[in-house]
Amino acid sequence: MRKIFLILFFFVAIAIAILSLGELERTWRTLRHSDIRFMALAIVLLLGWTLNDASGYRSLYRLMDVREDFWHLVLLSSSTSFINVVAPSGGFGGVAVFVDDAGKRGLPRGLAAAVGALYLFLDYTAFMVILGLGWAVYIRRNDLKPGEITASFIMLGIVIGLGTLIYIGSHSGEKLGRILAWMSRQVNRVLWPFRHSEYFHEIAAHEFGVEVAEGLSILRVKHRGILIPFSFATSGKILQTLILGMTFLAFGVPFSLGTIVAGFASAYLFLIVSPTPYGIGVVETLLPLALTSLSVPWEDAVIITLTYRGITFWIPLILGGISFRILQRE
Repeated sequence: MRKIFLILFFFVAIAIAILSLGELERTWRTLRHSDIRFMALAIVLLLGWTLNDASGYRSLYRLMDVREDFWHLVLLSSSTSFINVVAPSGGFGGVAVFVDDAGKRGLPRGLAAAVGALYLFLDYTAFMVILGLGWAVYIRRNDLKPGEITASFIMLGIVIGLGTLIYIGSHSGEKLGRILAWMSRQVNRVLWPFRHSEYFHEIAAHEFGVEVAEGLSILRVKHRGILIPFSFATSGKILQTLILGMTFLAFGVPFSLGTIVAGFASAYLFLIVSPTPYGIGVVETLLPLALTSLSVPWEDAVIITLTYRGITFWIPLILGGISFRILQRE
């Protein structure tokens, strides 16, 4: 069964690549006219972002008194980019990578899920800080549109919902188990007309919630220790913002700090709330409009979008696929 899922995952990845060949070709033509020095810096920042995320995961494992190999975490962190594309789930697919890896190595699956969920929450919370700064830029320029407002509240709802589950889990495994069982029951009701069988087992969901709560319970006594992982999550968002800045420099497009911050806030927001895998098609359509509203000429906005997506989508996807394959072989 595991091999079937692996084949399916890579088939979906190939399908996405084929469907996006036109975008990839346009991106390549665009990159040929860029300043290679700033493109190289952007790639260095991208690699630094991957290492930074692995450091954030390691700090969470250490918070739970578990020592994990750093380079193994680099592979896991990189793999999440691949999984979040071929199995889009608002970032939660990456948590499954940690859970599956822990199960194969005989480690507590609940603890791995707690680490993955915590880092996802911290990552989204760090982004909310950037989003707040982006809002300030849009408001100051009198350019905050209904689309950004709606997407922002959806993002806020995701953060609050995930944070609530983490808080409940840190105080009561039984309550978290009941909530996950209830959620499983609702999903099963929706899917029953199509599957005529249970998609999630309520008892298993309840037991898994109790396992996750065991890892989250550490927050009651080491809540201040969460500041270190949060600092890594924040620095990750700063690195991603700097990558966008490198694309402006690579094509000699004038910009201000506010333009870069608000532009990244829009790009990441569209990526998270998009119904398509990793924002494919949505970010490429909406980000140029957002940059244009920030006084970036339309032609430059399109070039910057293609370049930024080429760096932050295609490279992580390829490296993530390689990392995922290495983990499966191990």
